[in-house]
Amino acid sequence: MTTQRIAVIGLGQRIAHVLAAMKEMGWDLRVDGYVDPRPVGAPIMQAAGISPGREFATPEALLAAGPYDLVMIGTPNHLHMTHLKAAFAAGYPIFSEKPIVRTEAETLDLARAIAAAGSPPLYIGLVMRSMPIVKETIARVDAGELGELISMDATEHLPPEHGAYLARNWRRRSDWGGSFMLDKVCHDFDIFGRLAKARPAKVASFGGRRIFTPERADAPRQYEDGSPAYAMRDAGWSASNDPFQSDMDLADHQTAMVEYDSGFRLSFHSNSHVALAERRWYLAGTEGTLIADLVRNRLMLRRALNRGRPERIDYGGITADSHNGADQAMALDLLAALEGRAAFPVTPWDSMEAGLTVMAIDRAMAEGVMLDCAPMWAEFDEARGARAAA
Repeated sequence: MTTQRIAVIGLGQRIAHVLAAMKEMGWDLRVDGYVDPRPVGAPIMQAAGISPGREFATPEALLAAGPYDLVMIGTPNHLHMTHLKAAFAAGYPIFSEKPIVRTEAETLDLARAIAAAGSPPLYIGLVMRSMPIVKETIARVDAGELGELISMDATEHLPPEHGAYLARNWRRRSDWGGSFMLDKVCHDFDIFGRLAKARPAKVASFGGRRIFTPERADAPRQYEDGSPAYAMRDAGWSASNDPFQSDMDLADHQTAMVEYDSGFRLSFHSNSHVALAERRWYLAGTEGTLIADLVRNRLMLRRALNRGRPERIDYGGITADSHNGADQAMALDLLAALEGRAAFPVTPWDSMEAGLTVMAIDRAMAEGVMLDCAPMWAEFDEARGARAAA
């Protein structure tokens, strides 16, 4: 197997976990260098037995020291566009963490940059596309087992430790991360668009910050067994010590309603402080119903006129982060793509459409309106140019 030479821009916790999964799945890899003034992912790398290589002062210096087989971008979201452009100029294949970019303006800029001159291969870490339960869900829908999709109820409910991490981490700030929904559930909306095989036509949303607030600073800080609460792990770059008194400017709970061009309708409910964690998709079609429980990694399906027991698949392999083996599956998908054996499950265009969908939802919440998405898609297609029909 050929050794894959890797450069890392932003050695955070997420990229370190992805690299660890790559090694676990048999990659012959060598990290030649990285750029990060505070590489909080270094302990994860060390535990996985991966050297971070040489430290560089700037992305430009790192990229000039190539060649590399893969450039991995794991910086905070507001830096993605700058680092993507630098990596494009260098010409190496790129893996970027999601969301691909942070704003509508950045999305259009990126679409124009790719459409104008093309780019090196670009893989986006929408890791749920690689999960076996997600691939099965897509396959069952594509095979027509549910008939015509009519409606869907979906949830993303985080336990207190995870929500507090987001309220302390750099993702708490819109100028760094974008929004809670963009960073946390662009995964889901990527899949929803794939299932619908359509773009959102109209969106509405309600939400706000009512959990991690200064008014609740006196909330209990330990569990009933005496263990400390709200301190899951190092919150990384520019972290805040206290989730209740941080400078967070994002919603910590949000609901959304989406009507797709196909007539498919979706309700979505997210909350960052629950006692019963859940990430569940309830898909209702004319011929059947499917429930995908992504926390417990179980799928259930039954035909509409079947009174027998539902078909059940238990995938097992449950992990604390609820990725349930998705990192490892994505590592295999990424290697297959780099070696030309298979296409990566998600394209940059898919990623941009998922991001724009969530941005529209957030704009609808901020403006208190039901938002017509048609003007946004027209701008996006114009930015894509000749690739719009691809």
